[in-house]
Amino acid sequence: MSSIAEVITAAAKAIASDSPRLDAELLLARVLGKDRSYLFTWPERQLDATDITAFEELLARRVAGEPVAYILGQQGFWDLDLAVDPATLIPRPDTEVLVEEMLQLLPQDNVSMLDVGTGTGAIALALKKERPNWRVFASDYHSDVCSLAYENAQRNHLKVPIFCGDWLQAVAEKTLDLLVSNPPYIANDDPHLHQGDVRFEPKTALVAEQHGMADLTKIAEQARSALRQDGYILLEHGYDQREPVATMLAEFGYINIKCIKDYGGNWRATLAQKGT
Repeated sequence: MSSIAEVITAAAKAIASDSPRLDAELLLARVLGKDRSYLFTWPERQLDATDITAFEELLARRVAGEPVAYILGQQGFWDLDLAVDPATLIPRPDTEVLVEEMLQLLPQDNVSMLDVGTGTGAIALALKKERPNWRVFASDYHSDVCSLAYENAQRNHLKVPIFCGDWLQAVAEKTLDLLVSNPPYIANDDPHLHQGDVRFEPKTALVAEQHGMADLTKIAEQARSALRQDGYILLEHGYDQREPVATMLAEFGYINIKCIKDYGGNWRATLAQKGT
């Protein structure tokens, strides 16, 4: 038999990730049906053979590279508990900077906004939780993804209509104060596609043509007819896409273009306002 502390220490040495100990703790907590705090409170508890076998099965999946979020079927974002599966991207903490930016930008209640390519629903649901009087909508192209976003809305007791279709096709003209999107923006020859958790995520949610700019461009173009005058668009993009995104937005007539850094200091999103 081994103690909780011993099992976590050994497992962390076997996991190749940015947070091996955290990964091990999350997996063991799931096996034990406890919160992580339990592991810190009872590190000397001896695990029986059944627990160790169950943990080793999950650990083997993580050692093979499968993301913890897919193994557990859930991921935290903002203060939400989101269901995830291999049909969607795993919400990243850095995407929370978009939520922060929008809350600061539009503190008033009378706001209509759309999260385009919502995936798990992370951005839309975080905004609805913080601004319950906002008219928050979300859309995605894939029916299974739309179902997952709807499940997450129910899971977090939030009313956010989910539209299934091609980007902005469900939006009436000039009705939105704000449009936000975290679309595919990775070039199909990017070496990062073969590294880490990204290897397990759906390429349709990661990769875009035109060196990663195709979907960003399409959304910005369609948003011109969906946004009210002086409405805002906020796009997440790659750390090296600051200049091409800003140039593209300017070409479509957007003004007051501002790039935003993520928590790691990388250029992560660009905000702009619809011009005349």
